[in-house]
Amino acid sequence: MLRFGIVSTARIGRELVVPAIQDAENCVVTAVASRNLDSARAMADRFGAPHAFGSYEEMLASDAIDAVYIPLPTSQHVEWTIKAADAGKHVLCEKPIALKADDIDQLIAARDRNKVLVSEAYMVTYSPVWRKVRELLAEGAIGKLRFVQGAFTYFNRDPGNMRNIPALGGGGLPDIGVYPTITTRFSTGMEPLRIQATTERDPEFGTDIFSSVRADFGDFELSFYISTQLAARQIMVFHGDKGFIEVKSPFNADRYGAEEIELTNQNHSQSQHFRYQDCRQYRLEAEAFARAAMGGEAEVVTLENSKLNQKVIDAIYRASEKDGWETV
Repeated sequence: MLRFGIVSTARIGRELVVPAIQDAENCVVTAVASRNLDSARAMADRFGAPHAFGSYEEMLASDAIDAVYIPLPTSQHVEWTIKAADAGKHVLCEKPIALKADDIDQLIAARDRNKVLVSEAYMVTYSPVWRKVRELLAEGAIGKLRFVQGAFTYFNRDPGNMRNIPALGGGGLPDIGVYPTITTRFSTGMEPLRIQATTERDPEFGTDIFSSVRADFGDFELSFYISTQLAARQIMVFHGDKGFIEVKSPFNADRYGAEEIELTNQNHSQSQHFRYQDCRQYRLEAEAFARAAMGGEAEVVTLENSKLNQKVIDAIYRASEKDGWETV
């Protein structure tokens, strides 16, 4: 069993990732750390973890854990990933693991010098939904892929929410723009060459709240929009000359509708539905990470992959400041 320590009592950990780790067959939460010991102990007690620490440093120095899960504000991801790796711990860090692609180089260096696993927590890449999409595309189920269309939106104007605080790494592109990007790259195995984009910022918060993106992959095009101030929506569609694949609730499985893939042929005379009752993508993520950390076979998100994904987000920001195409 891989023994996890949780760095902070953040909501995504409490509600999604920690329960998934506890449900997994090869890992367990043994410690929770917070800058407030009472908060750490309350969360540790909630999940039956035997250890609680009143500082992150104290937990990293402990022999009670083998790995850490980091759901801190985005602006702290690089700092604490390096500290955890230097403490000899494997690291599963929430996305985005960095706010600039070049910042990931120091994470790669920390991983390599400490011989630990460091992975960005893109739960979608472990989902059977997205593995099925990859399989359908590879077997030519829709013929030649020509166009991918996506959207990810929600409404949040809470001034206290980290997504609306630039100093904490807030903004729509770091929070959700990464998802149409990672899922397209994951399912096609291809990388975008150039980007066109427009981005709007909130005049009060200063964070990016809307982006419309066009990405040229050479053989096909990806077009998506994201927003933190629109009615909630998620969709991804892969369109080929012989049919199309529609992925419903593609990112937050089951929270935006059914976990379902619909494959439709060229003239709409036939369609297939692939339904998933509960894909448990967070549990699958934890189990794959644990297998890899303990030396087993598992496909995980590498830091090199993370850097490629962040290069796209960086290019979107640059493209938004100019007319025409920006090279990734």
